[in-house]
Amino acid sequence: MPSSCSIRALWILVNQDTVVFSRRFPVAEKRWRAACERDKSLIEDDLKYTVVPSLPTDSEIAAAFIDRKKREGSARGFGIRINQSVEGSDSWVDDPITRHIISLYTKNEQEETNRTLWPLVLHIKDHYCILVLPLVEPHHLKTYTRMCKRSDCGNAVGADESLSALLLNLPSITGAFMVGHMIGDIITGNVTEPEIVISASPSVGGLLDSLTGSIGISARAKPVAAPVAGSTASGAATSGAMASDAPKIGLRPLDRDAIRSFISSAMPFGTPLDLNYTNISAVKINGFSSADIPPADQKQPAWKPYLYRGKQRILFTIHETVHAAMYDRDEISDSITISGQVNCRAELEGLPDVMFPLIGLDTARVELLSFHPCAQVPEHGNEKQALMFSPPLGNFVLMRYQALCGMRPPIKGFYQLSMVSENEGAFLFRLRLMEGYRAPLSMDFCTVTIPFPRRRVLSFEGTPSIGTVSVAEHFVEWKIITTGRGVSGKSVEATFPGTVKFAPWQPQRLPSSGAVLGNMEDEESDAETESTNNMANVEDFLMEKMNKDLQAVDLEEPFCWQAYDYAKVSFKIMGGSLSGMSIDPKSVSIFPAVKAPVEFSTQVTSGDYILWNTLGKCPVASTPKA
Repeated sequence: MPSSCSIRALWILVNQDTVVFSRRFPVAEKRWRAACERDKSLIEDDLKYTVVPSLPTDSEIAAAFIDRKKREGSARGFGIRINQSVEGSDSWVDDPITRHIISLYTKNEQEETNRTLWPLVLHIKDHYCILVLPLVEPHHLKTYTRMCKRSDCGNAVGADESLSALLLNLPSITGAFMVGHMIGDIITGNVTEPEIVISASPSVGGLLDSLTGSIGISARAKPVAAPVAGSTASGAATSGAMASDAPKIGLRPLDRDAIRSFISSAMPFGTPLDLNYTNISAVKINGFSSADIPPADQKQPAWKPYLYRGKQRILFTIHETVHAAMYDRDEISDSITISGQVNCRAELEGLPDVMFPLIGLDTARVELLSFHPCAQVPEHGNEKQALMFSPPLGNFVLMRYQALCGMRPPIKGFYQLSMVSENEGAFLFRLRLMEGYRAPLSMDFCTVTIPFPRRRVLSFEGTPSIGTVSVAEHFVEWKIITTGRGVSGKSVEATFPGTVKFAPWQPQRLPSSGAVLGNMEDEESDAETESTNNMANVEDFLMEKMNKDLQAVDLEEPFCWQAYDYAKVSFKIMGGSLSGMSIDPKSVSIFPAVKAPVEFSTQVTSGDYILWNTLGKCPVASTPKA
């Protein structure tokens, strides 16, 4: 069997455990049955479980999925072996990856033996559960079945069989994950293109604009969703085709025709060819014309299904996201990392190659690096990485990287919170923004949010040294810098003392502390006949308890039940990158040579930028000393 990726079938279920869409691929299934015929050892008596000779029906899949949720404790399951795990379950394998790659046991009415369906890639998107069954070798299923029966717990170092090691050598698993994520984006309408930031917002013009509607080209803060096939004139009549038979879950109806169209174009016969939804939609809407035939001496790549015609130019945007954990403690070091990507849009006629040096790759201390399939990466020097690529259509991510921050933290300081009584807390912020930053770097906006998820705010007192404050039922928001009043070329000091009063606690019967799983086990032991129902969904059980208005764990951390006190910072910085990555527009070369202006921009936004309460508890990961 080839090592390429093929999909045997996929199913889409809603949270009521009903299959609302399914697709089977007979070509891949025929290959599976042929492989099973060659491997007769799969039906050994000592395995107890046999393979599924034919794919189960939608109702059998739904029943098996419900049964697994009861057996594993939730849709995803425990992942690791606990007291409730039983032999043959995914958690019995004792590998966290079984939360995402699951198995189902199906049984016909005429049969008494369970039949194993594995590996099923599980992707949960909003209210939908997407199951994708890739094609693997039969002996891989045999290995997994053996893991489900072994008595030892966990994957010991040097063990003969390890689930993670087994899956690592199966490219079809990676392909199935990509299919599941793309299907999830389509059914929830979250298909977007990478954002390209430009200095002005004129119409792009040209053939590509008429086909894709200028996706993500205007100068805006957020990207927009790519147009879907179901929204065109030809597909408008079929939009909402599933409204009648899909359960009412408060979301837009699942468009069957849009999914079918994408599957038939992106993965005919079960083999994924191109999962780029923009390309698939454009080809379906516009087809191909004789004018788009490439020169005889050039091969048209799969990521460029038709050629561009119009005004030529290249747009680059370096978009970095800053994640930080700020503690302001001597015993704990602050942590700050950067996740970045180089977004590109090359509006060039024909099939040209583009090459440019990526400045700062070495000095940025890049830890992880990956490229688009269109890129060719030759050897690089100490300072500049020469990068050549054959650009696809529309906006795309040319490169992704993870690096350490090459500058001071954009926001440095501390947040302190203490309780003066059971229902009143006093806090203090002392922050310094953009210290050491020089023009052209500028902070477009900055907001600090103090969440109180377990308490209801009654009143608030306090005046910051800069900015404005707004209060909601469960948080206080401090807008230090508002959009349109950015700060450039100088640092800003900001302090904010205040007090906040909360509604009194409501007396609750349930205890406020203690081991949740231990309590759950004690409660279940009192009613053995209902133990299966009581432990059916551990995650729901935990969330139900956490969402109740429980007593505070103690006065030092009253806002979260068995959690921590923190403030979250949101900001945007324009004019440069924090890692040192950059592109010189004058160094961009196009082959064959053509006059095309090159625009370059940068944008830095906050991810999880957390200020932990200096006076309270905080989570921290131990890192090895250099």
